[in-house]
Amino acid sequence: MKVSDYIVEFLCNKGLTDVFGYPGGMVTHLMDSFSKYQDRIQAHVSYHEQAAAFEACGYAQASDRAGMAYATSGPGATNLITGICNAYFDSIPVIFITGQVNTFETKGSYSVRQRGFQETDIVSMVQGVTKYAAYVEDARKIAYHLEKAYRLAMTGRKGPVLLDIPMNVQRSEVVAKELTHDCGGQQLCPAPDYVSLLESLHKAKRPCILLGAGIKNLSKANVMRFVSHMGMPVLTSMIAVDILEHEHPLSYGFIGAYGSRTANFVAAKSDLVLALGSRLDVRQVGGKRDLFAPNARLIRVDIDENELQYHVHEDELVLHEDAETLMDTLMTMYVPAKDAYRDWLLVCKKIKQMLGNMDDGVYNQYMRCISKFVPENAVITTDVGQNQVWTAQSFEVKHGQQVLFSGGHGAMGYSLPAAIGAYYATRGPVISLNGDGGIQMNLQELAFIQREKLPIKIFVFNNYALGMIRHFQEMYFEDRYVQTIEGAGYATPDFEGIAKAYGIRYLCYEKPQDVSDEFMRLEGPVFVEVSLRQNTYVFPKLEFGKPNQDQEPLIERKLYNLLMEL
Repeated sequence: MKVSDYIVEFLCNKGLTDVFGYPGGMVTHLMDSFSKYQDRIQAHVSYHEQAAAFEACGYAQASDRAGMAYATSGPGATNLITGICNAYFDSIPVIFITGQVNTFETKGSYSVRQRGFQETDIVSMVQGVTKYAAYVEDARKIAYHLEKAYRLAMTGRKGPVLLDIPMNVQRSEVVAKELTHDCGGQQLCPAPDYVSLLESLHKAKRPCILLGAGIKNLSKANVMRFVSHMGMPVLTSMIAVDILEHEHPLSYGFIGAYGSRTANFVAAKSDLVLALGSRLDVRQVGGKRDLFAPNARLIRVDIDENELQYHVHEDELVLHEDAETLMDTLMTMYVPAKDAYRDWLLVCKKIKQMLGNMDDGVYNQYMRCISKFVPENAVITTDVGQNQVWTAQSFEVKHGQQVLFSGGHGAMGYSLPAAIGAYYATRGPVISLNGDGGIQMNLQELAFIQREKLPIKIFVFNNYALGMIRHFQEMYFEDRYVQTIEGAGYATPDFEGIAKAYGIRYLCYEKPQDVSDEFMRLEGPVFVEVSLRQNTYVFPKLEFGKPNQDQEPLIERKLYNLLMEL
């Protein structure tokens, strides 16, 4: 069989049903092979390789499967890089396959920039942002490379892999039973220090659990059992806000610079923080790490040993362990006394009540109103910027919903293509939330959505500005709104006209009270423009160097001191 046929059959056997890419000369054999297997797998044509990469990310995030994107050599391959970075920093298992010029066209050992048309050394470019990247020069090793790439993508801390395959290798004939195979195995974590962990838990009077994005791919049912068993208040990172539904009695929101005031105060009042699968970066703990949960024993659990090399607290306990294994072990070894944390939970509830709806802007109201009409089995994708934070702050997540972010890489233009990938992963309702800036980066994928009649509901929160940067300019650059507002180097298009041009139904909301279930009732894709004032900002917001719980706009010092004394 042809190598390209072998590749497609391999993907089918791994359970992939949909892949994304853009046609090009060096992937024509792969494209043709996909057509032979279309009863088992569909290859969808995107309108830009970056979008294809994001679509593969969304597919993987919304499912328990790997995603896959392909592109031709040269600019096709390099256009994937932003999506590869996104998959790497957010631990998303995606297989990227790039076509390469024929082996007899490559520059080889010659000191030239290229010999073949669109020849580019993509492997060298992505080695720092992939778990495995290889140039497949020998057709007989295609099974080895595919198996190794898939194994590494799907085990340990998941992430992207890339195989660069010359055109003449793709068309080579191979005998499957004669191919070389990968014999590697999964590297096991060393036995963690459960003794110290249990001692710390038994001593704690005000513990809390911090859940990070590293556990989003675990069984939700198992996570729920663990949370219920432990009986402690639960905090999350921003991109893990969908782990617990909004109404869960132990949920107190997400921590960090733009996080919930309640969550930040709970962390500040804790005497133990059990952090599972969270990097605890600067946006989570603040610019001065020692100010984060200053009175707490910090216990960090991560499957990636490298993430445990830097410390937030000097005396923290680190455990190199798979979070699901740790949760299962703790549910066996640790049984909290009945009502062990009753008084502490009353304090947490009081903090929540006293802070109330202190930061209830119009954008928060919009998010709450929209969330009311989104069904429980929906996937919600966000872009990067203000809309992302507003979603985390105020979208009231229901049981069964998933919220997808571009977290570590923070790539604008993510939401729309990620929504496409999520739709093919679930075949259920998908809501794409965007800012006016971010949506313009992959606006062309509206053609994909209309072409395939995908029932994706697209929201654009339009404040006619790059709002988050505009806010920085107001705070630190004396209101010099360079390149961020209309008339100063930035502009927003006529979104109603764009929706009409793509043949997509258009709605517009001028105030939160305009929101109804119409966007869900309408069949097919719907484009909803949410009109906001230009000076619409994100609050609360942490000033650099301050403790997390002291966010702006500052709360009354009397109230602040009272909360800190609880």
